[in-house]
Order: sequence, then structure tokens, then C-alpha cells
Amino acid sequence: MLRRMSTHPGSLAARDAVVLGVIGGSGLYAMDALQGAESVTLTTPFGDPSGPYTVGTLDRPGKAPLRSVFLPRHGSGHRVLPSEINYRANIHGLKQLGVTHLMSVSAVGSLQEEVVPGHIVFPDQFIDRTKHRATSFFGDGVVGHVQFGHPTTEGLRALAREAATSTGATVHNGGSCVVIDGPAFSTRAESELYRSWGARIIGMTALPEAKLAREAELAYCLLAMSTDYDCWHDEEVSVDAVVAVMQANVDVARKTIVRLAELLPERNEELPYPRACENAVMTTPDTMTDEARKRLDLIIGQYL
Repeated sequence: MLRRMSTHPGSLAARDAVVLGVIGGSGLYAMDALQGAESVTLTTPFGDPSGPYTVGTLDRPGKAPLRSVFLPRHGSGHRVLPSEINYRANIHGLKQLGVTHLMSVSAVGSLQEEVVPGHIVFPDQFIDRTKHRATSFFGDGVVGHVQFGHPTTEGLRALAREAATSTGATVHNGGSCVVIDGPAFSTRAESELYRSWGARIIGMTALPEAKLAREAELAYCLLAMSTDYDCWHDEEVSVDAVVAVMQANVDVARKTIVRLAELLPERNEELPYPRACENAVMTTPDTMTDEARKRLDLIIGQYL
């Protein structure tokens, strides 16, 4: 009697339905629109995520409800510094819960006059200025190199941009986001340097988050909430000023999530996620240890 092979959780067949993941940044600590929400605590081969995930569905008029997963990036009560976040665990946990498309929400500073505090930006490029973060699932015996020339997923970014525009917010399309370690804001010299590069915004959390999302084969886009002009402008950045703008922006982010759920298709074939690891692994399978295979099973197991 033939034994039926089980479907690998990372395979196309197992990930047929669109599942929306949302990572909440500063100010966005819950998704009130989730129906039937339950808290899920899990661990990963890369350690523990920032906290429990909230899993539920988002209602969509005329369509089936959309399964959605939410995680506050900085943990309950905003206790985790940008450089302390376990980005690998956060992304791995989202994939464990079936997420296929991920919108990350983040507070950022503006590097250009036209991006006024309160505006929303959907960047299409990143400049990595971080130094102290684990940036890949690969390593420890397995070598892989994914394509990252276009670090956001254009189809998802376009729908998210449409959703944000529908809220009445001023939305900017594209541009580069500089990512620094923090927690201190930039010096004036650094801020002017990034402006000279033509960068549009600056933040502390989009990387390695976007790189890991690519390795995990999640479609990714960043909803960047401009909360201030970085220190190149007339005055230093203050937490009080950031929080005041952020509170207004968070309402836009919540409405955008609800509208994005309505716009998303039901099946991934209509809005594919990147199959970034299909031809990315250099290490020959017969040289991988059992431990390495187990650690990376959800990331590359479907290709081994």
C-alpha cells in the first residue's frame, strides 16, 4: 500500500490561500478589527518572537473573511529596542502561522521637505546602516543568497498604497528608506548625508525585517508613517512631538489594514509571493546536518 506524502508547510499547495500578516510599529499595538481573535504564543528555531501573535479574520464585504495575523514589533508595552528585536523569530513565527503577505507598519523621520509629518510613504528601496543585527536565516552550515534588488513586492505595495489613499491621507509612492540601529536619532551630519543620497525617509526597524521576509518567501511592503522631520530641519526630534503625530497616523494605519484586506485576492496565484529560495541555496543537500535541515525546514525544506 502506498503511503500518501504530506504537504510541506512551505509549499505552494500548503500556501494556496492569502493570509495577511501585519507587524505593528510604534503606536500600533493591536488590531481592533480582527474578528474571533485569539492570542498565540510560539517559539522558533531562532528563539522567541517579540510576544504573542493575535490571529483572527478581517471581514470583507462580498468576500470570504481573510485570515490575518498581527504582531507588535516592540512587544507589549513597547519594551524592546529596535536593535534588540528578534527579527528572525518574528518572521519565522509569521510563516508558522501561515502568513503569505506581510505589511509592516513603522514610524519614520522625513528626509525631504515634501514628506510632511503626518504623511504616509510606501518606500520601494532600503539603505542598510545597521551593524548589530542577525540579518539572515542562513549560516551555521547552510549558505543561501536571495535576490533583493527589489526589496518590496510591487503588487502588494500597490494595493496597500491604494488602501492608504482611500483613507484621505497624503500618500507618497516610492523612495529609499535609510535604516539605522538607534535608539538615538541621527546626528545633523548623518541626516544631511542621507539627504544628499536622495533618501526619502529614515527609520530603525525595516531591516533586517524585509530581508528575512524575502528569505521566508513572504510578500512584503512597508507602510511608513512620517512623524517628524529628521534633525536636518529646524529643530531636534523629540519623543513628545513624535508621539503626537503618531497617534493620528495610527488611525490611518488601522483603516488602511481593513481596506487592504478588502482589496487582497483570496488565492496567491492572483498575487504571488516571491519564491526567493527556489534557486538560492549553494550548499549541497547531502552535506547539511540534520540539525541544519530541521532549523531551516520551514524556510527551504520544500526545495530539499
